[in-house]
Amino acid sequence: MQQRHIRIEVSGRYLVEVPDGDAPFPLLAGFHGYGQTAEDQMALLRLIPGSEGWVRCSIEALHPFMNSKGDPGASWMTRRERELRIEENVRYVDAVLDAVRWDFPVEGLPVLHGISQGTGMACRAALLGRRHVAGVMLLGGDIPPELDGLRRMGQVQIARGASDRFYPMERFEADRERLRDAGVAPDAVTFQGSHGPNAGYFAEAGRFLGTLGSGERA
Repeated sequence: MQQRHIRIEVSGRYLVEVPDGDAPFPLLAGFHGYGQTAEDQMALLRLIPGSEGWVRCSIEALHPFMNSKGDPGASWMTRRERELRIEENVRYVDAVLDAVRWDFPVEGLPVLHGISQGTGMACRAALLGRRHVAGVMLLGGDIPPELDGLRRMGQVQIARGASDRFYPMERFEADRERLRDAGVAPDAVTFQGSHGPNAGYFAEAGRFLGTLGSGERA
């Protein structure tokens, strides 16, 4: 038996919201967690104070499925042929960010936000993608261990709920040390909560986003 691959075109899905006011605007792009959708991540981005002044883009993973409740969801990663999936995902995100910059009044370097499984995708997009970024916001998920050159992530916020069993304190502290060793001073946040965001998280995320402003010029 032989295993072979064939490359074809597939369609990815993303949502975009453009604020009112005078353009151009900075770009905030988000990556949802396992089994979630672009709508889930867009709802999260909307709750970050100050994000109403940004073009918000929510990118849906390329691997859809129906969850146990019969609702649609998607996944960024599988264990099978992991390196191939990473390459495809990074090229996909590059294409989305290029399209948003072409189609909408965006300026400056983007900020990336990831939750849970989406944190790995946010990191890979920042480190392996074509575009430099102003910063990365990571909630409830670790930095993939194989990645290096972490300074390319720009300013970084890492956050976890105090009772989050999926992103334990040990991994959170390890990520903070990795960033420090790479010359990045992370904004490390622990809030009273579990794996998902709450009011405490959104307050910290809004504060961090406000420090980035419109980022550097692309």
